Amino acid sequence: MKKVLAIVLALVMVLSFAACGKKEQAVENIPEGWEEFADLIKAAREDGELVVYGGCEEEYLSAVCQNFETMFGVHVEFQRLSTSEILAKVQEENGNPSADVSFGGTTDPYNEMVLADLLDAYDAKNASHLLSDKYKQADGKWYGIYTGMLGFFYNKDEIERLGVAIPQDFADLTKPEYKGLIWSSNYNTAGTAKLVVNTAIQKYGHDEGIQYLVDLDKNIEVYTKSGSGPSKNVGPGECAIGIGFLHDGIYQIVDNGYTNIGLVLPSSGTTCEIGATAILKGCKHPNAAKLWIEYALSPDCVNLAKENGSYQFLVIDNAEQPQAAKDYGLDPSLAMDYDFEDAAQNSKTYISEVMDAIAKAGGDTGDGRFQTK
Repeated sequence: MKKVLAIVLALVMVLSFAACGKKEQAVENIPEGWEEFADLIKAAREDGELVVYGGCEEEYLSAVCQNFETMFGVHVEFQRLSTSEILAKVQEENGNPSADVSFGGTTDPYNEMVLADLLDAYDAKNASHLLSDKYKQADGKWYGIYTGMLGFFYNKDEIERLGVAIPQDFADLTKPEYKGLIWSSNYNTAGTAKLVVNTAIQKYGHDEGIQYLVDLDKNIEVYTKSGSGPSKNVGPGECAIGIGFLHDGIYQIVDNGYTNIGLVLPSSGTTCEIGATAILKGCKHPNAAKLWIEYALSPDCVNLAKENGSYQFLVIDNAEQPQAAKDYGLDPSLAMDYDFEDAAQNSKTYISEVMDAIAKAGGDTGDGRFQTK
């Protein structure tokens, strides 16, 4: 009997050591500071892959995807699209998405996906670092990663050559002196452009906001496919004035050396985007997707922004804010309140109304001016 008991105890000890060995193996190669996510990292590695739709600029998108792969040993594929293109793809895929997560881009299209039940809720631990509850969807269907301010950028040389004043507010942009000098982005393809529409309607009221956009259209030469398109054309002088996010203008100044670009924060107030990330409903790699959300809400991800040409304000308390944004006086606390719920419910209708109103006023709504490529 004693011999049998000894054998049993020996087996228990062997099994205990084996279990400890497995536990140690489970936490192998866990990045420093990520120990509490060991089980999720293991599950993500078992998924083996992650596919990302990215609405931020490709340089930043590529950097964060490569870093995720290096940190966690999960292969990442990504595709850069405008936020409205992401919305269109996810709507078309309707619960059977080709990607697992969306990263970056304005929140209005994310809220449209929430209404259409195309995003999965996830209770992220790292959401505890968000600066405010406004930077997350109430049910955890998207989380904010940055915020950027809408404004104008202008070519100093062209403004001087043309002898026109620097516009100081949204209303200024409709003045006849700016005819043919302004570039904006396509309401049908760019999340930035959706914010422009909703900002006008929330600032002036429904009918007055649409009329403002019709009046503004008379001065716009080109609507680019992407929201960052106008900023890329101001420095070389292809357009004198661009409408878009001011951090895109900072990128052109700091990274591309266009010191001839000036920035304008509209004097009567402007709106801020919230750049978001979310898990797509029906995704093929759900554990890797959850790990991505935790990663996106960490300094390991967002601190790469300023190193890769993205100067938005970050919305987690343990991140390093980009000095360039501070240097150019971009302060999200100065932004006007923005009704995200109204934008989510009505953006599609508002855009249709604006396009119809522009056409009725004789504006060219063809692909030549409203770029789709």
